[in-house]
Amino acid sequence: MTDPVRIAMWSGPRNISTAMMRSFGGRCDCAVTDEPFYGAFLKQTGQRQPMAEEVIASMDCDWQSVADSMRGPVPGGKAFWYQKHMPHHMVADVSIADFPDHRHAFLIRDPANVVASYTAKRVEVEAEDLGYERQLDYVDQAAQMTGKAPIVLDSADILRDPEAHLRALCAALEIPWDAGMLEWEAGPRNSDGIWATHWYGRVLETTGFGGGERAAPQLDTAAQRVANACRPFYESLSGYKISL
Repeated sequence: MTDPVRIAMWSGPRNISTAMMRSFGGRCDCAVTDEPFYGAFLKQTGQRQPMAEEVIASMDCDWQSVADSMRGPVPGGKAFWYQKHMPHHMVADVSIADFPDHRHAFLIRDPANVVASYTAKRVEVEAEDLGYERQLDYVDQAAQMTGKAPIVLDSADILRDPEAHLRALCAALEIPWDAGMLEWEAGPRNSDGIWATHWYGRVLETTGFGGGERAAPQLDTAAQRVANACRPFYESLSGYKISL
């Protein structure tokens, strides 16, 4: 019997990461997990985020226990396990280095669009909340662990041509293509984190990766400062993007 494949997709917030989780969830051979370290992150940092108390109460908040689970049996005995992770959540001793047998990929998005989307859901935002710097560090670590070029996709590319870029992602991950990744049913999932009611409003209405990336709205001075701080890391990450 072939060993299951565990896929760790590392993304910042407001980065079509939930739509990507829906895409993999559209495969009949794939289990999905939604930000498993979020509760541990909130408990350790005490960061004020929407629904923080409810998130902590709903999740395993022990770092090592969560890591063990992510390396453990695949839910439902599926062939593939897609794990949606946020690099900026990894503030304890657990890091990407604890998952050497996972296949790692990285989802990026232009900081101006991320900041505009994030501030619509949470007023306070700093560059550290968006994870670009740690994501770049994890890209380097993934390349060192595997000896291969890192797998990086830009949200704008996926929105512009979903099938071509999802096919390229599957090829890079060395898993078969499945057309079920292109569309899904609208509505919530049992696999969604409890925070879905606050953060996932728009994606709950979607049935696919419709349309291209919208132009970012004009940012105020504080938001532009955050976007500017993230941009050098985004530009470095862009250099690794999958080319078709």
